[in-house]
Amino acid sequence: MKQLPIGLNSLKTIINEGFLYVDKTRQIYELIRSGRYYFLSRPRRFGKTLTVDTLKNIFEGNKKLLKGLYIYDKWDWNKKYPVIRIDFSEINADTPEIFLKTLSDTLMGIEESLELPGCNREIYSSYFLCLIKKAYQKYKMPVVVLIDEYDKPILDNIENPEQAEKIRDLLANFYGVLKGLDEYLRFVFLTGVTKFSKVNLFSKLNNLEDITIDKRYSALCGYTQEELEKYFSGHLNGADLEQVKLWYNGYSWLGEKVYNPFDILLFISKGFSFCSYWFETGTPAFLMKLMKKQKYFIPDLEEVKATDELLSSFDVYTMEIEALLWQTGYLTIRDIRQALDMSNIYYLSYPNLEVKKSLNNTILKFLTDLTTDPKTRLLSEVEEYLLEGRVDDLINNFKALFSSISYTNFTKNEIDTYEGYYVSVIYTYLASLGVTLITEDVTNKGRIDLTVIVKDKVYILEFKVKANFSEDKSPLDQIKEKKYYEKYRGKYKEIYLIGITFSKEERNIVSSQYEKL
Repeated sequence: MKQLPIGLNSLKTIINEGFLYVDKTRQIYELIRSGRYYFLSRPRRFGKTLTVDTLKNIFEGNKKLLKGLYIYDKWDWNKKYPVIRIDFSEINADTPEIFLKTLSDTLMGIEESLELPGCNREIYSSYFLCLIKKAYQKYKMPVVVLIDEYDKPILDNIENPEQAEKIRDLLANFYGVLKGLDEYLRFVFLTGVTKFSKVNLFSKLNNLEDITIDKRYSALCGYTQEELEKYFSGHLNGADLEQVKLWYNGYSWLGEKVYNPFDILLFISKGFSFCSYWFETGTPAFLMKLMKKQKYFIPDLEEVKATDELLSSFDVYTMEIEALLWQTGYLTIRDIRQALDMSNIYYLSYPNLEVKKSLNNTILKFLTDLTTDPKTRLLSEVEEYLLEGRVDDLINNFKALFSSISYTNFTKNEIDTYEGYYVSVIYTYLASLGVTLITEDVTNKGRIDLTVIVKDKVYILEFKVKANFSEDKSPLDQIKEKKYYEKYRGKYKEIYLIGITFSKEERNIVSSQYEKL
């Protein structure tokens, strides 16, 4: 069996040193044949850089390196194109001044490697333009421009909007150089994590074809089920493939679902241990702060409805949480439908168990400010209570959870004014276990706040938050009156109806009732 290419993004290294390579050159060949200017957004650690490097080797005519791959007998290897490749993840953007200096140094390195006559280096955008034209003139071939992680300098400053805006504007001028250079350019390919608004970043370069959501190229990055079974059959011998699929598959850009490559490679190398390998490579601290600031109702993450406009509505001062979650890989497209006006409506949800468990565990930490203890101890008990139908113990566990939350977590955030907070805590608490949850569970009589399914048991939960305790219908009465349980009769062995009332004053559960059917 070939070695696993963990952390490798160089095609030359992978091929020459005998590492396993999943052949993506069929999709790459179709990409090259079908157009000239492309933009692709994918989450981190999904193989974007290796894709860029493969493109570089194809256009430079490294025939020997591509031997045995799909593209080998289809490409004209006699044509060798000059390639300008820039990886913005390697460019320091601590300040706009440092960014320009580092970018200029990068362009200087390209100038030297292509052995081009001297260009004026004073203005960075003119320098870039000069390199393209000089390369075209010297090599008598149109130029290939490959830009990896185009948005990294902006994302590195996203918590400093004014500085991020300055760098965004510098990049807009830089990318704008590519507009109107058709005679000089053979192929342009930009990758990144986020899709910034065309109005602000790509206003000059408006001829880019966005293939982020395109069935033809949905598996350009990531491993399909077929690829997993073809290339990794020996490596995965003895692994529970259904669990592997549950944990790591599920990313969708309208085509076939794919696995995150980083997860698969680490899962195999760590002896089939199910861990959150991809999630742990990046802590979404800024995302958590944004959720808390905007008082986002976390259970809504089970199903997010989005439009084309929402999915691309990302900029320095305009960041929709749903768009940010989707672009960074914490949500994926589960389904798509057309509205009456023929516009697209996307249904987003967690891609897999790794993301659902890990993201909710992280959100829970931000919502509660709880450290590993006592949260971990309390969580270890919940699964047992759910499996055994011990509702009294379950509710007492919830109470203990809220009792563990420091008073200062409420006062410094005024979070007690946010009614969805209490339900969000319960939701993230259970979601971090990986159990099946259905929020706003639809019945013919209304919507159940939260349904929890654990093997042969169903828990139907209804919540209320009260500032005072004037006599009112209890949440359990509402469950019974609406007969929310009817849809589960005959499908599960045990059904539990649970009504829970929170108090803003007590910041905890003050009343609970339940019945078993």
